[in-house]
Amino acid sequence: MEQSYHIPALLEESINGLNIRGNGTYVDVTFGGGGHSREILKNLTAGRLFAFDQDEDALANLPDDEHFQFIHHNFRYLKNFMRYYQVPKVDGIIADLGVSFHDFDEADRGFSFRYSGKLDMRMNQKAELTASVIVNEYSEEELISIFRQYGEIKNSRQLVKKIITARQSDSIKTTDELKKIVEPCVPKRIESKYLARVFQALRIETNGELDVLKEFLLQTTDLIKPGGRLVVLTYHSLEDRPVKNFIRAGNFQGEVEKDFYGNIQTSFKAINRKVIVPGATETERNPRSRSAKLRIAEKL
Repeated sequence: MEQSYHIPALLEESINGLNIRGNGTYVDVTFGGGGHSREILKNLTAGRLFAFDQDEDALANLPDDEHFQFIHHNFRYLKNFMRYYQVPKVDGIIADLGVSFHDFDEADRGFSFRYSGKLDMRMNQKAELTASVIVNEYSEEELISIFRQYGEIKNSRQLVKKIITARQSDSIKTTDELKKIVEPCVPKRIESKYLARVFQALRIETNGELDVLKEFLLQTTDLIKPGGRLVVLTYHSLEDRPVKNFIRAGNFQGEVEKDFYGNIQTSFKAINRKVIVPGATETERNPRSRSAKLRIAEKL
């Protein structure tokens, strides 16, 4: 099931990065198809694995394993649930921030411009905010900010004017309707890349992804034991930048602060000084892995 649901990028490198101990306690905050969780469980003898996912579809992938505990919630509540399960510290945490292939390929979820479907984009199907609400109800300036910040789209103002004009006649409900409306703004030489950024911006806003990421990273400081590992897979610079800065400087701006003795004030040290990316063999086998970046850090 997992292979059809999602093929994890840099799987071996990620699991090796966790430096798993058989009796350790680990957390997979992005369960999805369960690829990482299954590999972690193979390495546990008396340990425990907690896994988070807010997506209903992930429930079909749960392994039957006595060492496994699934938590059907957003991983922004990581510390709350570890407290509930009376787990003060863990040996390692892994986060794969990519949207699963399954979600991209389910037309009704609205994650991909390649399929005709509703403008939804919710990871949590019980959440109220959808991409359709954003497109139809956000102000012009709010939309410009979203596309500029989360999509890094240079002609955001022109793009938003097309959306504002179109929604005055009728609400925008589907991916195809949105594509047709923004078509005059799309540079032909980078059509797919441009549309991907439009959809990425809406998805990030719909799910509050960057806020969730930052909340999560801050919680890892208290949760991971000294010598424990933090493993994070990102897929675009908006995710990778705060992860890199947090590991390096202990903040999201990357501003290094030093103590009286000249030591950088951070809770982690980078295990891989240079970001790990898939090789040619992996990208040929799994083209969707080509944008993956892996960072591994150890708690000081």
